[in-house]
Amino acid sequence: MVDLKKEVYDVTIMGSGPAGLTAALYTARADLEPVLFEGPQPGGQLTITTDVENYPGFPEGVMGPELMDRMRAQATRFGMENHISLIEDVDTSQRPFNITLDDGTEFKSHTLIVASGARARLLGIDGEDELMGHGVSTCATCDGYFFRDDELVIVGGGDSAMEEATFLTKFASKVTVIHRRDELRASAIMAQRAFDDPKVEFLWDSEVVEILGSKEGGVTGVRVINNNTGEIKPMDCQGVFIAIGHIPNTSIFQGKLEMNDEGYITTKADSSHTSVDGIFAVGDVQDFEYRQAITAAGSGCKGAIDAERYLERLHTESK
Repeated sequence: MVDLKKEVYDVTIMGSGPAGLTAALYTARADLEPVLFEGPQPGGQLTITTDVENYPGFPEGVMGPELMDRMRAQATRFGMENHISLIEDVDTSQRPFNITLDDGTEFKSHTLIVASGARARLLGIDGEDELMGHGVSTCATCDGYFFRDDELVIVGGGDSAMEEATFLTKFASKVTVIHRRDELRASAIMAQRAFDDPKVEFLWDSEVVEILGSKEGGVTGVRVINNNTGEIKPMDCQGVFIAIGHIPNTSIFQGKLEMNDEGYITTKADSSHTSVDGIFAVGDVQDFEYRQAITAAGSGCKGAIDAERYLERLHTESK
């Protein structure tokens, strides 16, 4: 069982990426003694990223895991309590909220900041996990810079794939979009931008079945199957970008919090307030557009301030 310091907390934070740890830092500095549960991937998606060069304050860049370790240490310095555990259920029908962990531990909290993030949909093929961060990426904005003059592959056929393909042409010598069908799911305007770009090529009715390379040398190519003929051929490239969507980690809130059709938690305009008073959503769990470490951190700050103000209001009303 998790050894919690309290039976009732003012602030509970679900998730330990940039949003969750920033929320922890701000609420800890406000003497709210937050408890944070790191979940299945401590540090969030940045822990599978190598060099981070677009986070302010690190002119030489920083390794993703190191950045998250620094954020965790900073929040801990001001009094964050953290556990490598998973929140399994939240009873939103009572106040304070009753929260259950994956080992059965139960406790109560006046507020909950949901920062559980989203995970990229992956292909589930050989070489994908091994080479993630070593030539395989799910974020062109984050990693495109590292592939100057390289030949790259994009897997996907939606708006995100087309946007990433055209973005990568700023750096790559060629970008090949590999799509399993013979037409795109992308909107007409996004598809046309890719069609019009001379650096973008398309490989239709095809799927990547294996990513080739090593952690030491990076990606060297892919193996591609033609869905019409069944023929498998190798294809040289130096990077693979997977753009087949994201899955928000919101399953335990189905039917409890308002969400959009894709499962992202909806928040009230210019705030982190959800449809349930006292529950706040920050970072990629509610942001399906930007999905950057810096925007997640800013969102975590908003969630902390919103939670602090909510608690002040509760205290005033209870007098």
